[in-house]
Amino acid sequence: MQLFYNPNIVSEQETFSFDKEESRHIVKVLRKKEGDKLFVTNGLGFLFEAEIVLATDHKCQVKMVAVVLEEPKKYRLHLAVAPTKMNDRYEWFLEKATEIGIDQITPIFCEHSERKHFNHERMEKILISALKQSNQYTLPKLNPAISFKEFMKQKYDGLNFIAHCEETNRKSLKEMLQINTDVTLLIGPEGDFSSQEIEMALKAGYIPVTLGQTRLRTETAAIAACHSVVFYNEPTN
Repeated sequence: MQLFYNPNIVSEQETFSFDKEESRHIVKVLRKKEGDKLFVTNGLGFLFEAEIVLATDHKCQVKMVAVVLEEPKKYRLHLAVAPTKMNDRYEWFLEKATEIGIDQITPIFCEHSERKHFNHERMEKILISALKQSNQYTLPKLNPAISFKEFMKQKYDGLNFIAHCEETNRKSLKEMLQINTDVTLLIGPEGDFSSQEIEMALKAGYIPVTLGQTRLRTETAAIAACHSVVFYNEPTN
């Protein structure tokens, strides 16, 4: 199934028109014509089956044939991950995490962060592309980048973890997870969290965890954590 994304569609609509750029792509590049079916999501859990009723270079209009709302998950996964020194590594993380099934991402700037700029618009496009490629209907929420200290002022329900590399008393993430329970997990930059940041997280109630025996890159650790939580919550039947 080829999936299109448009955040402006609502479930009550009977017809919808794509903008000029997307209309041209559908009609000229993909050679779709009147009567053809399209599958579109608005990123809010809805899948729309639509039929093209007008196909021109400037306007592709469809009528809604069927609407499906996916069953919501019983837990939410939120990763707060420091931007990597190389942008492409963070883009890879966003792409793969979306494919696996993350719900929310917050970029956090830490004491040891080498990158202090985050291109939110570009990263949002990475999420949308991964959403369409993996045929999912809920777009992960990408929060504005903030400092670690500002993130610590926010409160999140469920289980709160910090994954770090210091040789202290850490629990295995897989042993600490609980079924159908929200998870917020912090992943630090290439130089790891500072001792002060770790202490700040512990005072805020975060549980220190390890993701395995080997030392992982930031983006690898984030994907390992993402997959662990999603896999743990997979239905058994």
